[in-house]
Amino acid sequence: MAAENSAGFSPREVVALADKYIMKTYGRLPLVLVRGAGVRVWDAAGREYLDFVAGLAVNSLGHCHPRVVAAIREQAGVLMHCSNLYYSVPQTMLARWLVEHTPYDRVFFCNSGAEAVEGALKLARKYAKKRWGEGRFEIVTALNSFHGRTYGAVTATGQPKYHQGFEPLVPGFRYVPFNDVAALEAAVTDKTAAVLLEPVQGEGGVYPATDEFIRVAWEICQQRGALLIFDEVQCGLGRTGRFLAQEHYGVTADITCLAKALGGGFPIGALLATEEVASAFAPGDHASTFGGNPLAAAAALAALRAIEEEGLVANAVRVGSYFREALERLRAQSGLITEVRGLGLMLGVVVKVPAKQLVSLCQERGLIVNAVKEDTLRFVPPLTISREDVDRAVAILQAALTAAVREIELNP
Repeated sequence: MAAENSAGFSPREVVALADKYIMKTYGRLPLVLVRGAGVRVWDAAGREYLDFVAGLAVNSLGHCHPRVVAAIREQAGVLMHCSNLYYSVPQTMLARWLVEHTPYDRVFFCNSGAEAVEGALKLARKYAKKRWGEGRFEIVTALNSFHGRTYGAVTATGQPKYHQGFEPLVPGFRYVPFNDVAALEAAVTDKTAAVLLEPVQGEGGVYPATDEFIRVAWEICQQRGALLIFDEVQCGLGRTGRFLAQEHYGVTADITCLAKALGGGFPIGALLATEEVASAFAPGDHASTFGGNPLAAAAALAALRAIEEEGLVANAVRVGSYFREALERLRAQSGLITEVRGLGLMLGVVVKVPAKQLVSLCQERGLIVNAVKEDTLRFVPPLTISREDVDRAVAILQAALTAAVREIELNP
């Protein structure tokens, strides 16, 4: 199996070839993955790992979920792609499912979270211009946020490190500290087209918004005629223990961005909006060649039905609570964890040792995790995980923490 999936190359050869031919935009770990099933993946040497990164929250059903695999196989033999100049059944059925299961009326399909955010920014500015005329174009976002790598999305991202070297950025963006109500109130003016927020900041360190911050954001937008956009690319689709994370706050945004878990491992993104807001787009205003193609739509529909019919949102609540309690016990026992935060199966763990060191030590012991800050680990495992998976992961993390302290003592 290992030789077949690595095309006869050794792991070292695969790494060398990738480093030679692929642009160096990723700080990759020396790990060549060749196969996945459920919560587990295997490398080119045949070693098994418990995957608590899940493709950065993409593989919410685990790897190669049978329903998604079957849908892709069937659709690939019928119709993989056709232009959006025409209708297709899978895309239409997927749009209907999303509208019937969310508070929204219209869907635009794309290929990624960044594209969904780009579409949201364009729609918000088009709507503002149509309703209010010239002068309403500013977008207010939060510091420490992450919205993607395309120009609009990276400008919306409230982290200067992602801006460096790419200036000048898109004009008309303002940033406020996350969960700072007073700053938000001051930033939203008669020039504001929209406020864009993650209900739970993911890449920024797994920070949930406070109830007050989300409520005030909604109220300010209502009062001042701005749109509220939620970026649920990472925190949506059951990840936090609600189908949409905004449900925790009792608030519905005007626009919501989805991607990552939407395709069950297959690339697809979506922009959801109310009828009033969506009507600002006319034919020719926005498009995506591959957006909502039959193959991606079939995969996404199978994934969404699995989330619903297999009770995975409820599982995120149950196992997420169990996971958090286990991490809190480890925090009390080890003295090496300062905070556990998040919702459902989207958890951040702040540690007293270098987080990247822990990533390597966990990997050596069969657990894949990732670091989003120098002191913060992010856990976004499949929504299908069990308590037994959690027990194993926490035991490995405990061993990795002990090993990290030992390494620091030996190499002060």
